[in-house]
Amino acid sequence: MSVTRLLAVCGLLLLACSLPVFAQAGNAPVGLTVALGGGSTGGPDMVVAIEILFLMTLLSLAPALLIMATSFTRIIVILHFVRQALGTQQLPPNQLLLGLALFLTFFIMRPTFDEMNRDALQPYMNREITQKEALQKASGPFKEFMLNQVREEDLGLFVRLAKLPRPASAQELPLSVIIPGFMISELRIGFQVGFLVFLPFLVIDMVVSSVLMSMGMMMLPPIMISLPFKVLLFVLVDGWNLLVGSIVAGFKV
Repeated sequence: MSVTRLLAVCGLLLLACSLPVFAQAGNAPVGLTVALGGGSTGGPDMVVAIEILFLMTLLSLAPALLIMATSFTRIIVILHFVRQALGTQQLPPNQLLLGLALFLTFFIMRPTFDEMNRDALQPYMNREITQKEALQKASGPFKEFMLNQVREEDLGLFVRLAKLPRPASAQELPLSVIIPGFMISELRIGFQVGFLVFLPFLVIDMVVSSVLMSMGMMMLPPIMISLPFKVLLFVLVDGWNLLVGSIVAGFKV
């Protein structure tokens, strides 16, 4: 998928997530109909201006939506735990970790983006479906991806908080419930993996600290001695290959 189409898919996803906001009262159809050259189809010019202002606000929130509603959250949490466990301070730098997390996110989400592009964006650009149908079809693959990762307990929490009736299936839940449930599920998994990553490096720190204390070298910081051993261990086991492979394999797509 080209960069232009990827951006278009992301924009369609943003509108799909904001679908409930633009729902009209009663049984009116859901959609965003804005005429830049004149008035809107269902209200005065002031309504059009408000809709445009609200849409621009949503576009400014697009990065947060794409970060928190994709695989990015889990990946960046795990990568920061790895850096903290190694004790390398600012190495790799934050920009490098963010770049790696973004590229891994696009790699993991590519089947979802391709499905959105095939079923929603391309038919809409070819005038084969309406805007409302495009938004509904765009939210389907994204909702399915999140439901494959989210825990039932986290999903049930926000169903109870929203005071919604128990649905027949999770597919009937709105994105306003699925996204926060997905977010806390991803944070939970990220911390679980981070704990497992910490264990072998913690053992090295404890061994080095015990050896230094037994030798009476109290003034020598253990981190200075354990750091080379931790880096050596990470390199010998091909840590980046194992880590990235485990992260990608952990997502159900």
